[in-house]
Amino acid sequence: MKIIIAGAGEVGFHLAKLLSFESQDITLIDPNRDRLQYADTHLDIRTIKGDASSIAILKEAQVKYTDMLISVTSSEATNITVCVLAKQLGAMRTIARISNTEFLEKKEEIGFTQFGIDELISPEALAAREIGLLLNQSAFNDSYEFEEGALTMIGLSLSRTARFVGKTVKEAARIFPQLNFVPIAIQRFGTQYTLIPRGDTQFKEGDQVYFITLKSGVEELYKLTGKTKQEIKSVMILGGSKIGRKTARDLCRNNFNVKLVETNKDKAYDLADELPNTLIIHGDGRNVELLEEENIHDMDAFIAVTGNSETNIMSCLVAKSKSVKKTISLVENMDYFQLSHSIGIDTLINKKLLAANNIFRYIRKGEVVAMTKLNNMNAELLEFIVKPGSQVADKKIKNLDFPRSAIIGGIIRHGEGIIALGEFLIKPGDRIVVCCLPRSIKKVEKLFL
Repeated sequence: MKIIIAGAGEVGFHLAKLLSFESQDITLIDPNRDRLQYADTHLDIRTIKGDASSIAILKEAQVKYTDMLISVTSSEATNITVCVLAKQLGAMRTIARISNTEFLEKKEEIGFTQFGIDELISPEALAAREIGLLLNQSAFNDSYEFEEGALTMIGLSLSRTARFVGKTVKEAARIFPQLNFVPIAIQRFGTQYTLIPRGDTQFKEGDQVYFITLKSGVEELYKLTGKTKQEIKSVMILGGSKIGRKTARDLCRNNFNVKLVETNKDKAYDLADELPNTLIIHGDGRNVELLEEENIHDMDAFIAVTGNSETNIMSCLVAKSKSVKKTISLVENMDYFQLSHSIGIDTLINKKLLAANNIFRYIRKGEVVAMTKLNNMNAELLEFIVKPGSQVADKKIKNLDFPRSAIIGGIIRHGEGIIALGEFLIKPGDRIVVCCLPRSIKKVEKLFL
């Protein structure tokens, strides 16, 4: 696939990196010579120095032969302009990064496709949505919903009290036959090795395990893993960034009690006007005395979303030391993901990863309607729609030539989630959620073409 990426900032570079690993034909455009030089020396891609909103530059990038143009510069106006121009010049599909979430809410009303923009992506809105999901499933450290919760992916670290620690998947299924969830990926404690569980795979203490579950299965998982569902009502947010602002607005809409700490005085006043239901505190969130004055020990959750990863991590550690149940930190450095559980923070989120996941589904073959990468694991979760002529249509799961490094996590039929076993007959129109390691992606895609 021939792909042009406009903008070699954090999101653009991360996308180019992920896509180049998959041997896609990538052209990266940016006016900053240093950024391009770094990308050129680290990635197997073509780079062009210049303004992506220039028609001459787009033609130099051979936009008329492009399958997809992704504009992820820091300027919303530039991204919209680039996508409109690219579509007129022959690009098949265009995706624009935006920061104004109002555009997402009014997408159908405005009709962006008429202008030549096929998709809008807001890393800030994605991060705020992720935070909302994590607060909803408070005992778990990762969460993703398919079809508004018909199926939910949740990740957790197995403690010694989990009832199936020491048992194999097959033994656990025998002991708890009515379970409404299935394990789809495991990472052993202290390793970076991801495995797709089979019947003889044993659950061990400290494993990071991902499950696909129905709504009814969430409660079962709480019981079987020894986790306690903690009701979260009071939330403190550190940082009045776009993510902090959107998160505060969404949480207030859902009747949470929200305090937001912002160090910039002018910004704090603006936030107070913009968020009437949020208590805005002007001060330095790294100051332990300030946090104690604002009763941090009474908070159910602490969310740090300033522009500084180290500030976010350290303030979350302070919150954890004050017995806050749930801590979520925004980080820019992907390497920090490996540290989150060992240093005691419940969840790290990364805008680049969330945006890349959202864009990735358009690169996958087959009709992929949702996609996410598992945090700090070498596995992808894909939702395919079954076409009438595909290899999986009208076949039982047990009769599929499915690679061992992939697993069907669940099926959505007519809006209802199903945890399907070997005898289940797949029909056209079904939505199949598949977890697979990178080496099996191409084979899985072929089954759904």
